[in-house]
Amino acid sequence: MKIRQDLNLGNNLRTLRKQCGLTQDQVSAKLQLLGCDVSRAVYSRYETGELNIRVSDLIALKHIFNCQYEEFFDGLCIEKETPLN
Repeated sequence: MKIRQDLNLGNNLRTLRKQCGLTQDQVSAKLQLLGCDVSRAVYSRYETGELNIRVSDLIALKHIFNCQYEEFFDGLCIEKETPLN
């Protein structure tokens, strides 16, 4: 079974970036200064949902955007497909 990618995380990244008045290039540069090997193209793929974000990059973005982790996941919900027990 393939895990479905949730595009809302990307939308939230875009919203947070724009709230900070940053371009994708600027976010990429800040990530690189924090030791994350993220090009603008890779960051763009995070925002479009084409690429899953690494936890280390998410931690760095929390500092760049000066936000809470909850803001990355705002609006995400778990769909109930099958019981867990």
